[in-house]
Amino acid sequence: MIKNQYNPDFVTPPGETLLETLEFIGMSQAEFAERTGRPKKTINEIIRGKAAITPETALQFEKVLGVTASFWINREQNYQEWLAREQERSSFGKLLSWIDQFPVREMTDLGWIDKHDEPIDQLNELLRFFGIASPHQWDAVTNDLSLAFRRSPAYKAEPAIISAWLRKGEVEAQGIDCKPFDADKFRKMLDEIRPLTNESPEVFVTRIVELCAKAGVAVVFVHELRKLRTNGATRWLNPNKALIQLSLLYKTDDHLWFTFFHEAGHILLHGKRDIFLEEDNQTSDKEDEANRFAADWLIPASVYKEFHPRGSHFSKAEIIEFARSIGIAPGIVVGRLQHDGQIPMQNCNDLKRKLRWTNDD
Repeated sequence: MIKNQYNPDFVTPPGETLLETLEFIGMSQAEFAERTGRPKKTINEIIRGKAAITPETALQFEKVLGVTASFWINREQNYQEWLAREQERSSFGKLLSWIDQFPVREMTDLGWIDKHDEPIDQLNELLRFFGIASPHQWDAVTNDLSLAFRRSPAYKAEPAIISAWLRKGEVEAQGIDCKPFDADKFRKMLDEIRPLTNESPEVFVTRIVELCAKAGVAVVFVHELRKLRTNGATRWLNPNKALIQLSLLYKTDDHLWFTFFHEAGHILLHGKRDIFLEEDNQTSDKEDEANRFAADWLIPASVYKEFHPRGSHFSKAEIIEFARSIGIAPGIVVGRLQHDGQIPMQNCNDLKRKLRWTNDD
């Protein structure tokens, strides 16, 4: 993001500087026109801001006035840029309501965008965030995404909020240098990542990003927005780079790890044109396939089938022992047993690791 830009409220046309220079040296417009070889009418129009100073004209001014051509070219360029910005501000003034659909305060609190007092400046800040020239382009991008996410009720309900979250992930992924995607290598990386479920976020976050990047997958952790009902997303940024984006919507390790391996399943099982946005209670063949992939990768089906309580119900000690024997965090086992109805949803939750963002109060 560009900081400390100087955007003056008013810029005079370079013709005013030309007129001041001629008056200072005591040269008439007619004499100046004759010396430069330009029609008097052209010189007059430049002075009145009706005609632009071209590079060729700037070179002639340099020879006659001793003021460098670059000075005149820069004056003209700055003036034309100011005119364009003023015209844009005027046209954008009719589009200020576009801002209202975005959680601007939340995005500024998270440091995604800067806060501006002037609505026009805030609008431009959002455009820079999304990497688009005007709100009309955002509509086009949103329409394209809504087609990709047509199975997602949340996207249809809150396109602005989800688009902001997805865009932040895209921006973060741009900073991750990935090798070209390699499916076999990615599977090997998943084997290395699985034991990281036992580690703290201070350890596993960095390692996940590093390992997946070696196989062509950018993994980003993006703070959820308040009305966001999405805990993960998968899409391809280009044919050689996939993106897994994760939030901490449910704030426990079992949800986070299941979502990660679920998204990995989409990458390995499904096409590069597919885009997946994860929410509760989603059903489709591809979602079911990704669910099975995640469940079996975390707890192999053959091993899980043989896991039974010694008594009438699973004890915490049994869960911890089983988790240790297969090399994963006990909270993941708890989540699986709860999901399958083997233990009540309120039982053993203290075995799950609570997760939080470091900048949250």
